[in-house]
Amino acid sequence: MPIDFDRRRFLASTLTVATASGIGSVLPVFPQRAFAAAPTRLIVDRRTLDVKGKAASVFGIRQPNGTHGVTLDPGDRFAVDVANRLQDDTIVHWHGQTPPNVQDGVEETGSAPIKPGGRQSYDFAPRPGTHWMHSHRGLQEQRLMAAPLVVRSADDARLDAQEVTVLLHDFSFRDPAELFATVTGGAMAHGMMQGAQMPGMAHGTMQGTPMPGMTGGSHAGHTMSGMAMPNGSMDLNDIDYDAYLANDRTLDDPLVVRTERHGRVRVRLINAATSTAFWIDLGHIAARVLAVDGNPVQPVTASRFPLAQGQRLDLLIAMPAGGGTVPVLAQREGDRTRTGIVLAPPGAAVTRIAEQAAKAAAPIDLSMEARLVAMAPLASRPAEVTHRVTLDGSMMPYAWTIDGRDWTMHTPLRLAKGQRVIVEMVNRSPMAHPMHLHGHHFQVVALNGRPSNGARRDTVLVPRMGAVTIAFDADNPGRWLLHCHNLLHMASGMMTEIAYDPPT
Repeated sequence: MPIDFDRRRFLASTLTVATASGIGSVLPVFPQRAFAAAPTRLIVDRRTLDVKGKAASVFGIRQPNGTHGVTLDPGDRFAVDVANRLQDDTIVHWHGQTPPNVQDGVEETGSAPIKPGGRQSYDFAPRPGTHWMHSHRGLQEQRLMAAPLVVRSADDARLDAQEVTVLLHDFSFRDPAELFATVTGGAMAHGMMQGAQMPGMAHGTMQGTPMPGMTGGSHAGHTMSGMAMPNGSMDLNDIDYDAYLANDRTLDDPLVVRTERHGRVRVRLINAATSTAFWIDLGHIAARVLAVDGNPVQPVTASRFPLAQGQRLDLLIAMPAGGGTVPVLAQREGDRTRTGIVLAPPGAAVTRIAEQAAKAAAPIDLSMEARLVAMAPLASRPAEVTHRVTLDGSMMPYAWTIDGRDWTMHTPLRLAKGQRVIVEMVNRSPMAHPMHLHGHHFQVVALNGRPSNGARRDTVLVPRMGAVTIAFDADNPGRWLLHCHNLLHMASGMMTEIAYDPPT
């Protein structure tokens, strides 16, 4: 028998903190439901986070009652007022949503920044699915200016499953400007405070000039990646962060979500990390993929799933008949470090999970992407326009480009309203790039040149020395960014735009 909706919502809104000896205090899980009868108020401000016993000042996007982000029920309109309580300009992008261009939350393509003490209103019909919101100004996102944005569909409401949303992030106690200086050798870092614009950056990008002071594979204790090391290995990560978070917590003090005995749980995973890709690992438990980037896919079952920066993954997990816990872990690619949450039915013993896995994870790849098929694919029709873009870059100098150009020199990809568009992205660089298209959802139609009837997405991983082809319909006129969702790569130049106007 289906569970009463209110009782299921109550279960989804309680969690406990795991300790070495068992279960701790009960806390509210985030995000909780936002009622859309009136505009939802969101506040961008500072908050203090405890990370491994040390206080950290970070940003947040939350409602007045403390709820992080927004969850809408079927039929709710996206009516949101955002108040900026910071001392700097900010802006919020609704990642995965397809609003009118002026509401996209991107200064470079026409949205107005929110001044300190100012307020901005947004109102549009939301796109269902698991999405998220984050700052699109400077490096503010690195200070955890991100939150979930979940729009539940009628099918979601009918699904007999408890819902849990998990926001993943990479965290450093250091200022984002210092982190950027770590990889650039210090160039252009002066004056970039707490996510403000960098001198020499045109709306979040910088010129790809040689960086002085880069003498090896490591700076200030942080590993540089994307280049061959003396032993011939390849580092996959730009930065070694101080912690990796799941809903603001590490595995030293993880979230433990109370579930029903033998129940089903829909886990909405959001990779909000600025520079880190993860493998989602369920151990011996198999789960069914319900959706990627908010778009339903045909059933696929597995226990490990790649999740690149900016991507989302909805999993349906059946709690084991034996009544044990189900850790939902996110392990950093190329590393042993992991974070995550724990699903625990009544009476289940909760024990501490080591932050270090037994062995390092492989690079994330397209193995799962090749298995995904859209539940609602694009209608079959010929393409009217095809663009081929190349992704280039290097660690020395630290510069990442599209078609050999950074944002300051970019050439827009021109379209016309109503066209079917093909974009082939060819990665000639030594690192993978999660490429995000604003204002549209595309279908993956080829992987490394092999045709695919793939998933519909807004963010797709293009592996190093690989290629991914996407198709979409030009049905949302305006200027829309196409960029790498590794924030450090985007900040150093890997960003362009598509542009088209409604017919006159």
